[in-house]
Amino acid sequence: MSADQREQVRANAKYLREVRPIDPEEIFEYVDGRPHPAVVRETLRDEAPDLGLVERADGTFVPVADDPIAVEFDDVSAFPDEHARDLENLLVEAYGPGWPDGESGDGLRDRIRRFKESYFAGQTVEYDRDTALAYAIYHLADYYAVAQYVLADLARDGLLSHHLRVLDVGAGVGGPALGLADLLPDDALCEYHAIEPSAATEILDSLLEATGRNVHPTIHRTTAEDFEPEGEYDLILFANSLSELDDPAGVARRYFDALAPAGSLVGIAPADRETSIGLRQVERTLCDSGPATCYGPAVRLWPGHAPTDRGWSFDVKPDFAVPGFQQRLAEAVEDPDDDPEAFVNVDVQFSHTVLRREGPRRTEFTPNPDRTAKMAESEEHVSNRVDLVAAKLSHSLSEGNPLFKVSDGSESADHYAVVTRETGLNRALTTAGYGDLLAFENVLVLWNDDEDAYNLVVDDETIVDRLA
Repeated sequence: MSADQREQVRANAKYLREVRPIDPEEIFEYVDGRPHPAVVRETLRDEAPDLGLVERADGTFVPVADDPIAVEFDDVSAFPDEHARDLENLLVEAYGPGWPDGESGDGLRDRIRRFKESYFAGQTVEYDRDTALAYAIYHLADYYAVAQYVLADLARDGLLSHHLRVLDVGAGVGGPALGLADLLPDDALCEYHAIEPSAATEILDSLLEATGRNVHPTIHRTTAEDFEPEGEYDLILFANSLSELDDPAGVARRYFDALAPAGSLVGIAPADRETSIGLRQVERTLCDSGPATCYGPAVRLWPGHAPTDRGWSFDVKPDFAVPGFQQRLAEAVEDPDDDPEAFVNVDVQFSHTVLRREGPRRTEFTPNPDRTAKMAESEEHVSNRVDLVAAKLSHSLSEGNPLFKVSDGSESADHYAVVTRETGLNRALTTAGYGDLLAFENVLVLWNDDEDAYNLVVDDETIVDRLA
């Protein structure tokens, strides 16, 4: 279609969008040369992000809504079959129907071992197509699940609009992209931009073909450091990529400048100590000496105070069903010294942060200084009982007495609430969710030399209430 014809399609669309649904079967008659309606439809799809249009199931186009999306989401019980089939098709294309067996299966398992070893050694992984496919086998499903949990919370809070411009920095093989696309309703318009310098883009590009008609993907094969954002983005996503950067805080700050006024920068990291603490350091750099506000899940309840503890906190969700491609690779193990479970990854444990410009945070609460102790002053309260308010920032970290990381955003050392005797009056600590705000009454403050941390002892003299 010529530039002049394209402009005529745009002009007709701009007029009709205020009148009725835009039907390619109608407007082709008003374009010079009367191009086929299918050509007009493709042109409208190309122009839809700029025109603010979504395509309906009947093939017509209507203006995208300007209100936040609503999602129906409980949890991720399984990786969707459609995406699993798409990945297996790529594996069959690369290695044949017997891809889990023989030389190809051995090679994939060896690559999984090697990138896991490199990760824990803090080394950079070089991705060719074979390594990218192995990475997809091991990580595509869990990254999909984590993205859905994090982004569903944003949607519930009304922070994802029907028209989203998304920048996925370090998109990898596409787990977060697929998680986002599946979370969005059919009438949402998503301009998705992926930054990924490696051979993973070949897999990403193929898997993105399964996204809906109103997801418009663009892949930029370059590094996060070299990419120059254009315009503003409603969602900037760093999913498991900040730890791979030489200057994660500096890069994140530069991208934060491209955030729309009502947008969110979301950082996600694995739950292990180093990457989780690294994510929190980026959060604190941008919030405590920079332009960002920490929306959550970390809190800053006391004005003028910011946390300086280690910051290792993470959420845990239920495991999902083992994807068929992982199961087949594991079942094909022949070496008796090889552990098949090493190739199965269904754990959902992650750290995350949501950074926004000035505005309300997920938890807006200021304790009463006359009645509530600050964690910044816990040293003064050792061996005494106090009242305090804190967010719960872990699931139980102990196989013995339930133990939870808690924070009020003023602490310089880690604080853990340990339940030595559960009662009906303190049970809220164990039943509260990750990030929930809790009021502790008559909790005993102790110092733990072994952990260089404070223990808040919750016993039968302690009351714990969940705050709305």
